[in-house]
Order: sequence, then structure tokens, then C-alpha cells
Amino acid sequence: MRTEPCGKWVRGFVGDTVVVDTRDPLLFWEDRLPVPFYAVPEGDVADGVLQPATGEPPRQPFFFLPQGPVSRWFDVVVGDRRLPHAAWIREDPALAGRVVVSWQPGLLDRWLEEDEVVAGHPRDPYHRVDALPSSRHVTVSVDGTVVADSHHPVLLFETHLPTRYYLPVEDVVRSAVVPADTRSHCPYKGDADRYWDVVGPSGDRLADAAWSYSTPFPAVSEIAGRVAFYNELVDITVDGVPQPRPVSPFSDAENRPS
Repeated sequence: MRTEPCGKWVRGFVGDTVVVDTRDPLLFWEDRLPVPFYAVPEGDVADGVLQPATGEPPRQPFFFLPQGPVSRWFDVVVGDRRLPHAAWIREDPALAGRVVVSWQPGLLDRWLEEDEVVAGHPRDPYHRVDALPSSRHVTVSVDGTVVADSHHPVLLFETHLPTRYYLPVEDVVRSAVVPADTRSHCPYKGDADRYWDVVGPSGDRLADAAWSYSTPFPAVSEIAGRVAFYNELVDITVDGVPQPRPVSPFSDAENRPS
């Protein structure tokens, strides 16, 4: 486990109640996950909020759970609301005296870093995202059938992740994509508010294999309204050169939005 002190003022809310309020958060990276989380001093959690959890701890969603031994699990309780297994003490000397409160969507209602809302997970100070317009020729195929073909991509380079190719919507074969109800949030790019299943030549669907940000954060504004595909699920060529399918956390369906 890797840790790093962080000078941010971090707060977590259930409704309007502050349940975490710390100026001494510790960023930590679990060995099996590419993103950090916060461990906070136990005294920076509101009195009476943490109550011993009962029953078996959850096994999913894997992405938001501890990746090693836990000495104690807690429910987060505020008024009539009980959030089961929403906090824990990780059995690791690097986090001694600290508690981890989950950032899993649907548990705490909101997290602030200083006065800015951040969702999904804390921002990694070593994480960078660049969106660069390009004239490369990009094709996307499923089982040999082209579902997108563009000479005007925007290439998005993100630390620890495969290059994503954001294509104009008019360069996507409309019959090859079917709208899905999925939505997701990225702390670096914003809300992915449109998803599509991708339909192969046999009629089989790749669920939630393409997505788009209508109003991304300003730092990546070039991707607005464009469509990207999971390189892990489809075949991509760039300037006629087939790209190997990468292995990333999103290769596992459990880590993809759904």
C-alpha cells in the first residue's frame, strides 16, 4: 500500500449532515486498484455516526471495497438512514488510527474537496488527462464489421489507462449502436450522460461499450458530444495499424458502469 499526506479540507455528507470533516486526510492506493481513497482520523468522523455492522460484508462493487484485511466494519447511521458496511478500519499499519468511509455512489450523498464537489473517488495528484484533436484515421470494428470510421478523432490520454478515441457522432454507424440507460461520473472528465450498447454482425450486443460526455469539464472540452468505445471490447485500427486490445481495470465487467 502506498500513502501520501494531503492538505485538502475534505467533507462527506449524508443529506445536510456532515459525517466526515477533516483537514488531515491521508491518500492511499490499494495494491489492486489504480485510484486513491482517503483514510481519515477516527476523531474526524461525527460522534455516533459509526455503528458496528452486522452480517456479512459486501463482495460487490469490487471497485469501492477494501482490497485487504479489515479489522472492523461499520454502518454509517444518520437519523433514520442506515448505510450498511459504509466504513471500515483497514488492517494495515500505514492506516493506523484512521477509518475509511466509502465513496461508493448511493451511500454518502456528497463529498467536498475544499468547496468543490468531487464524486467517484478522490482526485489523484499524479493523474493527468489530455484531450488532443488529431487527423489520424481511426476505425472501430466488432467481429470484422466496421461500426465507426473517422479522420477527425480527439485522442484522450489518461494516466494508467488506454488511449481513448473520441469520434464525431456522424462517423459512427447508427444501426450499430443502441441507446442504454447507463450513466457514470469521472472525477477528471465529468458526467458521461449517454451510453450505447454496440451491436455486432451476429446481433449480439456489447453492453455499455460506447459513451459520450455532453458537457465535460473544461480541461477536456474537446471531447464534448463525441463517442468513445472501450478498446478492451472492440477492435481499433489507427492509420491502418491494428491496436492490441489493452488490459485495464475496465477489462473486468464488474468495474465498468452498468
